[in-house]
Amino acid sequence: MPDFLDTSTCRTGSRRWTGCPTADYHPARVPTPIVRFGPALNDYRQDDGRLDAARHWRDAEAARAAWQRAGMRPDPIAVSLARIGSAWGAAVTTATIGGRAVFGGTLREINAGALVHYDDINREFPTGLFDQEIVAQLAFNVWVTVPATGGATTVWRHRWEPADERHREAYGYRPETVEHSQHISLAPELGDGLLFNPANFHAVEPNPTGRRIAFAFFLGLTTTGQLIAWS
Repeated sequence: MPDFLDTSTCRTGSRRWTGCPTADYHPARVPTPIVRFGPALNDYRQDDGRLDAARHWRDAEAARAAWQRAGMRPDPIAVSLARIGSAWGAAVTTATIGGRAVFGGTLREINAGALVHYDDINREFPTGLFDQEIVAQLAFNVWVTVPATGGATTVWRHRWEPADERHREAYGYRPETVEHSQHISLAPELGDGLLFNPANFHAVEPNPTGRRIAFAFFLGLTTTGQLIAWS
């Protein structure tokens, strides 16, 4: 979606987020450096497929407070959710767990690329997680800072199958997993939004210079026809 956010909103998001506390993923789990702000539910998934709730809620509250202190006006996440809700015909609401709203947006600076991987909340938490039942999932990204070259997102027409586990690498998969699959690659442009099905394998190519910063969240279609969001 070209020009999903205007230049002024991108500049606000790019400038104001520096006041938020960021961290890198643990290198053993994520070998390519990714600077992040905001808790993603998958970061709190335990070996038994359940949520480490105490740690998640603690970090979610801290992130909300930091987001408010950053004073992003306009807020790229709020603007994006409002625009998607307008197109859908009903407001996007936040996913809840036990009646409690989860954190609804993250920021990622990915300059060294991201491995081939997929995202699927129903596979990640097979015993269920949200109060709402999800029948389809989408991923949304909007870029507020882009490099001159590199940083393309590639999405393959390939979804996980058991044979893929032969190609496991850290949190993702080696390139040979998708080498024969149809794909599309999109280079980031300032303010562009990307909405896609993250059950399809996808990856980010490195950018040799500059910075690649995006606000992101997931959307879920519920059994009642609502859109909910989470990170």
